[in-house]
Amino acid sequence: MSELKIGVIGTGHLGRLHTKLFKDVRNCKLIGIYDQDIERAKACGSEFNVNVFPNLDELLNSVDAVSIVSTTSAHYDLCRKALEFGKHVFVEKPITATIQEAEEIVKLADEKKLKLQVGHIERFNPALLSLEKYKLNPMFVQTDRLALFNPRGTDVAVVLDLMIHDIDIILSLVKSEVKNIAASGVAVVSENIDIANARIEFENGAVANVTASRISQKKMRKMRMFQKDTYISLDFTTGSSEVYRLVPPNENLNDSFVSFGEMGIGEKKKMLIFEQLEQKEVNALQYELQLFVDAVLNNERPVVSGSDGLKALKVAQLIIQKIDESRIQN
Repeated sequence: MSELKIGVIGTGHLGRLHTKLFKDVRNCKLIGIYDQDIERAKACGSEFNVNVFPNLDELLNSVDAVSIVSTTSAHYDLCRKALEFGKHVFVEKPITATIQEAEEIVKLADEKKLKLQVGHIERFNPALLSLEKYKLNPMFVQTDRLALFNPRGTDVAVVLDLMIHDIDIILSLVKSEVKNIAASGVAVVSENIDIANARIEFENGAVANVTASRISQKKMRKMRMFQKDTYISLDFTTGSSEVYRLVPPNENLNDSFVSFGEMGIGEKKKMLIFEQLEQKEVNALQYELQLFVDAVLNNERPVVSGSDGLKALKVAQLIIQKIDESRIQN
């Protein structure tokens, strides 16, 4: 197969972006789109000059793979049907609404030897991509993901809507199993949790303090990581990243580093240096869609596999469970 024939299922805000960007993905041909809301699908098809399928079966019979961009509650049924039709699947995060659903989907994809990629887009944010040259082993992580209120996404808790981005990144960076989770959160403007904070402890001693809100006065998407001799600050909104490191006093430095003098005690003193990393020029969504196509055509494991999506969902659901338990106690 030299070209992947793909279809988009769901033509809401994010589905329209998938439809637009798939036209610029290499080795890929966008065959068409489908949405239960036929008028919305027609509007999207007209805007991007894409074929609109009247029913899902017809679309599935015409493609090699699908991109599922629906409400979370519909992910399971759509993923299962696509996989049963023998189609590779890209599904937006979270992978499904429940752990049991996700386990079934991952198992089905494995049994049928089909690619399943989950759309955790922040893995491809320029801020994170710029750290490729560093060996990351964070022992303390602090994240703050704050958003203005938007009714879109309130069908699930903010943990599944926003926090799961940071959960996925943390699980990809901390090479250890989760040991313990403590969490709290409240529902403010919706029927689900709108603000949440969780402390995730790992078997290797690493700790992550994760906060998410969808009723903030300002937007913020920041992550701070500490590891031996290194502090890293990421801004996912601007795509920028900064690195502060302690290095031996006699280390040769190039002009890209700024020195802030020495730090430490006695003979163990080191130089504190700062580096503003070069920002990657990349459209994160288009890049992850390209990697999905490449994974299918090259028969490679997706960068964010179904198993990765399941791991993130398990931690997210445990956080929600801990929040529910704390609310009952109070």
